Amino acid sequence: MAAQDGDELFDIFDRSGKPLGVRKARKLVHRDGDWHRSLHVWVVLEREPDGRRSGADPWVLFQQRSPDKDTWPGAFEVAVSGHYRAGEDLAEALREAEEEIGLPLAPGDVFRLGTCRHMDDHAPGIIDCELVDVLLATTRRALAAFRPDPAEVTALLSLPLDAAQRLVRGEVPSVTGLMRQAPDESGAVKIAPRDVRLDEFVAARDGYYERALASIRRRAAGETPAPWTLG
Repeated sequence: MAAQDGDELFDIFDRSGKPLGVRKARKLVHRDGDWHRSLHVWVVLEREPDGRRSGADPWVLFQQRSPDKDTWPGAFEVAVSGHYRAGEDLAEALREAEEEIGLPLAPGDVFRLGTCRHMDDHAPGIIDCELVDVLLATTRRALAAFRPDPAEVTALLSLPLDAAQRLVRGEVPSVTGLMRQAPDESGAVKIAPRDVRLDEFVAARDGYYERALASIRRRAAGETPAPWTLG
């Protein structure tokens, strides 16, 4: 969300996910450490980033957060990451996918990977306690066809699934993916190789990245993994 959305209202929950019947402004929720709902949508490219059909490993899409974000500015994270506004259901909250990366999604387009309780207090004055719905979407779009909002997303990074798994397991210090930069003044989109390290990503606890990517691997193999809970 952009900084000007600090006054938007969130529903408040207890740690177990029970609604408390209270609504508060985003900036107060993050100040006070109230539990609130959010969603992550992992996005998998069914084709190579240039759109060609391939029998190789699928590619996983990540976003690079805007340097103006109040938490984790400039870090890489899940392709879509946002909050439920007060009163929203999943169909409404999936607006985040179109707002952030230009990918319209409906509930039938996503597969539930699991849920995660996540508390992040690394930024001064912010205690972000989220009940996260972790979802998966697949697309045949080429990397250049996405339309990230420059106010929220600096760039998009695609990594082969195997490389992403090796990185989050700590097996390699870095991996190489393809980065989609913002269009230049002529409107041309530049895609170039990019080496990335794990410390360039939003920090994840409880093996979240490993768990999510393992479920994505199983889903890509035609399985239907059971949803999990972390935290």
